[in-house]
Amino acid sequence: MVCFRLSPVPGSGLVLLCLVLGAVSSYALELNLTDSEKALCLYAKWQMNFTIPYETTSKSYKTVTISNFGTPTYNGSICGDNQNGSRIAVQFGSGFSWIVNFTKSVSVYSIDSISFSYNTGDNTTFPDAKDKGILTVNESVAFKIPLNDIFRCNSLSSLVKNGVVQNYWDVHVQAFVQNGTVSTNEYLCEKDNTTTTVAPIVPTTVPSPTTTSSPTTTPSPKEKPDVGSYLVKNGSDTCLLATMGLQLNVTHDKVASVININPNVTGYSGSCHPQTALLRLNSSNIKYLDFVFAVKNENRFYLKEVNVSMYLANGSVFSFANNNLSYWDAPLGSSYMCNKEQTVSVSGEFQINTFDLRVQPFNVKDGKYSTGTQRKSHVRIQQECSHLQPKERSLTRNQPCWHLDLGLPVSRTVRK
Repeated sequence: MVCFRLSPVPGSGLVLLCLVLGAVSSYALELNLTDSEKALCLYAKWQMNFTIPYETTSKSYKTVTISNFGTPTYNGSICGDNQNGSRIAVQFGSGFSWIVNFTKSVSVYSIDSISFSYNTGDNTTFPDAKDKGILTVNESVAFKIPLNDIFRCNSLSSLVKNGVVQNYWDVHVQAFVQNGTVSTNEYLCEKDNTTTTVAPIVPTTVPSPTTTSSPTTTPSPKEKPDVGSYLVKNGSDTCLLATMGLQLNVTHDKVASVININPNVTGYSGSCHPQTALLRLNSSNIKYLDFVFAVKNENRFYLKEVNVSMYLANGSVFSFANNNLSYWDAPLGSSYMCNKEQTVSVSGEFQINTFDLRVQPFNVKDGKYSTGTQRKSHVRIQQECSHLQPKERSLTRNQPCWHLDLGLPVSRTVRK
């Protein structure tokens, strides 16, 4: 626990701010803000990370995820009262800040707004950013909570604005705490309050590599996952389309799990930019599963990055990220397709099996996949349903994976 004594501010008196930094990969904030009488006035436990796209000096686009906040400061956090709102204020890094404002009425208090500021002049985080400076995204929330209730939302919630994705989960917060004691009455977010059927997790013990006498137990076979359709919009226009069945294979602490993603209880969001595109999936047991696509050589796209954070059957959190992948390669202006089972190997501990895959992360027209007549000049077989290096590809006429190449000119955005 880290405690700071802050200067008096209006509506709070002298306050003592205590925070506990969690040991998970994303930031965990536990805040106990007390007033001049040492009575608790604001409590919050909040996990978060931020994904930010930016343009580089070479006119390409990159995406950075911030989940390590170093040693933050908390100047400007206040208890609030009947005349003044309450506030959580966190500063970290070089010019980064996160602020949550609360307001109060007779019977409710509100999470009024959330703002996040980031500094593209920070060469460590944005080493090759074209534009340098502090940018801020403000989001009006206006979410009302009964006074003297603690708000809880274990499910993943995302705020997306100007391409910046703010992810929050495991949120417990109570502003304007009454009588210095956190309430035992919980006010749940809609996702936590909805009863859903979660895709089953099948745990199986994997023996230690040094154990030779015990038989090896493999994960129980799983049925083929249901195929889901996902999309991302840029304003009112659809900019990314994906259709696929997803099966996750996780090995954690010598326990293997096979998880079928149920599209009926899976949320999706994302963002689109000229050089990168993001599809993010989440559910009650998956905090986030990110598919990040990128443009290469100005005329092709591919799956470049996969990030995951999820709850396992034993309650532990499994997180992993790989930004050096090379799957689902196809020309811009086309969609990548693979009807047979394909495996995306993110790491030795995490693989994704896809079924009936079709994806188009760029140049979507009229909200539809690129299609064309099935003449041989328009349909070109690309690669097997597995990741092969170019020199390893062996092309045959009967392969079930292809991209639809319409022979259309490739469009790209040129920034001067």
